[in-house]
Parts: sequence; structure tokens; C-alpha cells
Amino acid sequence: MRDNRIATAGKIFHKQYFWCCVTAIAILSFLTSHFSPLFSQTQQGKASFYPKKFTGRRTASGERLHHDSLTCAHRTYPFGTLLRVTNPANGKKVIVRVTDRGPYVRGRIIDLSMRAAREIGIIGQGIAPVIVEKFSEAVIPFRPEDILELPDFEIGINDGPDTKPVWVILKEDLDRRQKEQSKKEVGMK
Repeated sequence: MRDNRIATAGKIFHKQYFWCCVTAIAILSFLTSHFSPLFSQTQQGKASFYPKKFTGRRTASGERLHHDSLTCAHRTYPFGTLLRVTNPANGKKVIVRVTDRGPYVRGRIIDLSMRAAREIGIIGQGIAPVIVEKFSEAVIPFRPEDILELPDFEIGINDGPDTKPVWVILKEDLDRRQKEQSKKEVGMK
């Protein structure tokens, strides 16, 4: 009788462990599928743009949309996030700020303002493939991207009390010229 209780407790333990693992896997798959832009910094997909007639409408963030602003709509990035949108067909890039939610059309990952679409050259196409990545203004202090060339300096040494600094020589020359000028003025009177 005692052995059956132990076997039953073991089965209960295994069932609880099994359901715990299943729940953890479900949560992880939900997070990675719904919040993938937060985990991966680059997305590829299609972009569209707001028509000019949408100017003045309120966005999900409460701001008014203007066709000349560099803004966009994205489903998951927080409002105010800066995104770099690249058109791989021509290599043009634009940095936009998230102010709205959307697009809610299958296959599209971002809606751009009219100016942003013009900057990357997708106005004529209407819908175009793009690469979207989060833009960070942070500068990594370890290694600069551009190598700076420093000018060559010639450094001289002072030989001791016999030589004078340049500023002393210039001051003496100025004083000498002023004395000569004052003598000429006195001689003329």
C-alpha cells in the first residue's frame, strides 16, 4: 500500500513539472512572437505612407499628423522611439519618430509620413520593401569610426636664460617703436 502512494506522488510531481514547462514555453513563444521588435533590433518588410489628406488628424500619441514631419506608425515600438528606415533598392535612409500605431495590414511593418517616404524614394511605388532598425544616438567611447589625423607640431627647447621668450622680444620691439615714434613727434614740434 505504501509503495502505491509513493508512485502516485511521483506521477503528480511529474504532471506538475510537465505543465510548468508547457506554460513556460507558451509564455516564451508569446513574448517572442508579439514583441519581436523589442528583442531584435532589425525588421524587414513593406512600408506604406500616409496620404496628404491625413494632415491634421490626431495620431495614437495625441500629436497631430503633418505631411512634412519625419514621423511614422509602428505596432510595438514605444512613442518617441527613433527608427532608421532604409530603402534597400536605392540605399537611401531616413530617421523617423514613432507617433502612431499601425499599420494593420498584413505584411506591412511601418507607415511613414509623406516627407519620410519622399526622402527614401517610395512615393512612386506606394508600398516598398524597407529595413527598419532602432536608431541610437549613443556614441560608443571606445573607438571612433573616423580616424582623426593630428597636425605635426615642431617643439623647440629653450637654451636657458640667454634666450628670451617670443612675447618678451615682441614687447621690447613694440616699446622701441613707440619710443622712436615719440622722438619723431617731439623733433617735429
